[in-house]
Amino acid sequence: MTKLKVLVVGGAGYIGSHMVLALQDAGHSVTVFDNLSRGHRDALNGASLVEGDLCRPEDIDQCLKGRDLDVVMHFAALAYVGESVEKPDLYYRNNVIGSLNLLDAMKRRGLNRLVFSSTCATYGEPRHNPIQEDHPQLPINPYGATKWMVERALADYALAYGLQSVALRYFNATGADTAGRAWERHDPETHLIPLILAEALRVASGGDPSETGLRVFGNDFDTPDGSCIRDYIHVADLANAHLSAAQRLVAGLVRGAEAYNLGNGKGFSVLQVIDACRRVTGQPITYRIAPHRAGDPAVLVADACLAREKLGWAPTRAGLDQAIDDAWKVTMRANCHYRTSRGSDST
Repeated sequence: MTKLKVLVVGGAGYIGSHMVLALQDAGHSVTVFDNLSRGHRDALNGASLVEGDLCRPEDIDQCLKGRDLDVVMHFAALAYVGESVEKPDLYYRNNVIGSLNLLDAMKRRGLNRLVFSSTCATYGEPRHNPIQEDHPQLPINPYGATKWMVERALADYALAYGLQSVALRYFNATGADTAGRAWERHDPETHLIPLILAEALRVASGGDPSETGLRVFGNDFDTPDGSCIRDYIHVADLANAHLSAAQRLVAGLVRGAEAYNLGNGKGFSVLQVIDACRRVTGQPITYRIAPHRAGDPAVLVADACLAREKLGWAPTRAGLDQAIDDAWKVTMRANCHYRTSRGSDST
């Protein structure tokens, strides 16, 4: 396998930091560009860090200056759907303008290979499941719209400037590095599995299960158990897909702007996920039913056949238990470290 020199933009975040680990483990050379506004310096595993912000063109210009790079990977996006509705200006500025600044800086430096972190949110309300890449892209929130706009820019830059790119449309990323070197730690946390595990940790630490703050949004969907169904994919499998996309770019197999879904092709309901977390953690996790949120589709499941065909990629951790177990081990380890660093409260 060709050893690559890779710039990981947004490499201190959840998926970006796992990408850094996958590149390092495969022997590639890694540089991270990140403003650390939502990432973590301690997630870099020793990778070289250039602090900067894509919204300041001079920062990314300075980062690229004099660097001999094979591929750029772009993970630097804000990704809270609710926040994007409340603060669309923030999302258009960071996700769209920031991405254009990156593309223009790459063009100035003669860099023309990009792997872009995209999302199934570009599809909007699904017309059918599983969702294929040719499904209409009609995003229903600013987050999905900003990712769709960048995908459009990638296609236009390919025609005008010869940019070769691969956009990877994730479904629901989950899990953690099996060695505990990186994990999911958003602030605030909005993803289902870490929220369930936080509740499991509360109960494991002596909390009353009946005092749960865990909410299930809707039990009246047209699904077997009434809760919505999503396609979950282990973050390590996502990282492997990026490696495959990078190798495809370097091999000269990409012509223009390509896009692939990344998912398991199998959905799990919210209640099934809670049951799996009970099984893995051994904790009596309880929850409260809340009204389902506007715009929440009943089912979102990926058809990832094209990624299998073109990238030679397939998920290796398709079941929920592996991802939950990896995340649970890190959750307990992080909590133990936090308690130890604070000292005993029983003085």
